[in-house]
Amino acid sequence: MRIGLGTGSTAAEAIAVLGRRIRDEGLGIAGVPTSFAAERLARQHGVPLLTLDDLGLEASAPAAPALDLALDGADEVGPALTLIKGRGAAHTRERVVAALAARFIVLADESKIVERIGTRSPVPVEVLPMAAPAVARALRGLGSDAVLRESSGKDGPLVTDQGFWIIDAHFRAGVDDPEALARELDAIPGVLDHGLFVGTAAEALVGMSDGSVVRRVS
Repeated sequence: MRIGLGTGSTAAEAIAVLGRRIRDEGLGIAGVPTSFAAERLARQHGVPLLTLDDLGLEASAPAAPALDLALDGADEVGPALTLIKGRGAAHTRERVVAALAARFIVLADESKIVERIGTRSPVPVEVLPMAAPAVARALRGLGSDAVLRESSGKDGPLVTDQGFWIIDAHFRAGVDDPEALARELDAIPGVLDHGLFVGTAAEALVGMSDGSVVRRVS
């Protein structure tokens, strides 16, 4: 199988398990990482890696899935499996990889489940650095508090794998219409991508506090 490998603490656990099963059971799995961090983890755990160039996309049918599966976490999982992703600042690559998969499965614990999207986590918006002030103004116009994300390891803004910045859009009362908001974010000049995933996930595997796993489908 060819699998998309997500970024973040939950995806890291999945990568570790995949590596162990490849080693112990000889599974024929190769992964496409969604970040430098996921790539390093996969190498550490012995998961063979592929790039998008290795998938032969130019010669394949446009509608044909290039990956069998994509696995990733989420910051929020709302109704109809609408997601907020991007605390790891990898949501742009995660969206690319998820879109190439026959199935995109979200791995989360029950703390990530919300009845209204946006009530606990901001919507990360990846922006061209020179456009950050203009994008922040546009986000305020959409009813959010726009906060430039600072790096925890050095002074200054966090820089994504693409060399862009992140503005976290806080919608304090949540998001009324995630699909409409996603379209509005896509239309803002200077925005590369955002962490609002609508209609992307096929199912979610939710770990509960009692150790059970609940399967949710879109």
